[in-house]
Amino acid sequence: MVGEKTKPKKTAQNGGSFSRVFGDVANKTSQTAGRALTFVLAAGVVFVWAITGPLFGFSDTWQLVINTGTTIVTFLMVFLIQNSQNRDSAAIQVKLDELIRVGAAHNSLVGIEHLTDDELEDLRTKCEARAEAEKVGEETVKETGKKARKAAVQAAS
Repeated sequence: MVGEKTKPKKTAQNGGSFSRVFGDVANKTSQTAGRALTFVLAAGVVFVWAITGPLFGFSDTWQLVINTGTTIVTFLMVFLIQNSQNRDSAAIQVKLDELIRVGAAHNSLVGIEHLTDDELEDLRTKCEARAEAEKVGEETVKETGKKARKAAVQAAS
């Protein structure tokens, strides 16, 4: 209708501001959490907490501080790191699918991440068997080439 505002479609450029901000925060957090300095900082917090135990008489409140803090940090980190992992996995899957699509690999492998665990295991076993058969075939070709060169040398002598 005339004068009616339409909701903008999500595109790669505007993609939802909350999702973009959350993705950026998740990336930065997971990168920071994986650094050695972050581990040293966390270990330092635990150390300071531990040495303050006698000061607070190892009270329930003293224990509650570390338990609550670690629970909250762990709870939030699970979501942030999982978000980063999901995006990384999706990006890798798209790259692999594109390589399969343009390469000599079987296009039927595109989208196999949606199969069940049993179906994936069956497919993996078949792929390994094909790879082993190709390896045996390559060895046979090499051995045949050696025999052909030896026969050629003997025929030329």
